[in-house]
Amino acid sequence: MIGQHLPVLQIIVPLIAAPLCILLHRRSPVIGFTILVCWLTFGASLMLLERVLAEGSIVYEMGGWAAPWGIEYRVDALSAFVLVFVSAIGAIVMTYAPRSLVSEIPEARHYLFCSVYLLCLTGLLGIAITGDLFNLFVFLEISALSSYVLIAMGGDRRSLPAAFQYLVMGTIGATFILIGIGLMYMTTGTLNMADMAARLPTSGVRTVLVAFGFLTVGISLKMALFPLHVWLPNAYAYAPSVVTAFLAATATKVSVYIFLRFVFSVFGSEFVFGARALDAILMPLSIAGIFVASTVAIFQTDIKRMLAYSSVAQIGYMTLGISFASVTGLTAGIVHLFNHALMKGGLFMAMGCIMFSLHSVQLEDMRGLGRRMPLTMMAWVIGGLGLIGVPLTVGFVSKWYLIEAALERDWWWVAALLLASSLLALAYVWRVVETAYFREPLDHDGEVREAPLSMLVPTWILIGATIVFGVMTTRSAGVARLAAEVLLGGAP
Repeated sequence: MIGQHLPVLQIIVPLIAAPLCILLHRRSPVIGFTILVCWLTFGASLMLLERVLAEGSIVYEMGGWAAPWGIEYRVDALSAFVLVFVSAIGAIVMTYAPRSLVSEIPEARHYLFCSVYLLCLTGLLGIAITGDLFNLFVFLEISALSSYVLIAMGGDRRSLPAAFQYLVMGTIGATFILIGIGLMYMTTGTLNMADMAARLPTSGVRTVLVAFGFLTVGISLKMALFPLHVWLPNAYAYAPSVVTAFLAATATKVSVYIFLRFVFSVFGSEFVFGARALDAILMPLSIAGIFVASTVAIFQTDIKRMLAYSSVAQIGYMTLGISFASVTGLTAGIVHLFNHALMKGGLFMAMGCIMFSLHSVQLEDMRGLGRRMPLTMMAWVIGGLGLIGVPLTVGFVSKWYLIEAALERDWWWVAALLLASSLLALAYVWRVVETAYFREPLDHDGEVREAPLSMLVPTWILIGATIVFGVMTTRSAGVARLAAEVLLGGAP
């Protein structure tokens, strides 16, 4: 009986739990309750993925009302894949959170943090599972408003202007998306994605084109596609460590998912890449984002800010894969959603461990830290190797598929640029390695201790996963390829 309602339980459980955190109020029971809810949500996601792989897409009609009159939750290979890694990151980061929260957020706000965290998780999961466009917008706003609050909760004064900048840019993006959805509804008379896709060929082309423009710009703002990324570095750099780890691993990935849904499930690849040639714009912007953001990252002295610019570059890899509009390219883009969530989540959690012990994430303060915090720094190094794309890491898997997609088109210059981009990643990762392992420690480093196990174990779960899924790619790349084939209708 419960199995039949897994799609709605995926949303209802964290949504109902969020206000319950306010009622519980006390720190220990609230945090324990939130961790339990996150792991239950992850379990439901795993069961949904297994069902989808065994039975195919799942359609759940809310209240028994069939689409397009009612709201439906639709779970296919892509949405199930996104649900799994978003809920997994949510559970692992929340398990990591208790000690990190103590050092960066006043204890009186911990119950509020848990409530808003669950709301943000609800919004991100809702985006991935809904088949209704207005429902998607509602969940997008739930996750966005929660994100603004989470970023502003830190003790750093700079977190407030960072959250405000994110709010302004996020509101512009959301407005564009809402206008696009409204225009699509005006021309098709439906908000159901599958129904809208079926009606689009007979709709007014000019209005659809305007809607496509609004949606593309709005979603690009949300996913921080270069050059619409200006909100991201400050938001990641000044938010509490646990918030940065969660948002960096999930928020922009879910926005890329929205882009995939609109491009392939609603408009269709023929309209987007054939008639409108979006690839002619998306590919140059992706490559420019990879090189510009990676170059800027090299010169950062705040490591969280450096990783933030790295995230902008990694978004470029995802959109580059999408721009190929082929099964291999799309597989690369989708699998990198998962791979980057593991790498960047683990790296930011490692930085949270450093912040807990060192009370700083400045490069100069990390001199000799490899001797004082060997487990934390080893985790950082392995995550950094993934960003570079070293074999046996998930980063190598993503770049392998991207290079293969480029060579399928005989675009040797794209493959060469991808290889060159790894050198830029090597440069900014090496700066941290050199400082932590090859420079003399500062005088106060004698007081620095390794992070507690409650933070190290979740960090190493994610970092270890970058190796596991870098070697055993059947589950990650295999599901990503299945999702790519579904999005492209089985076409190569």
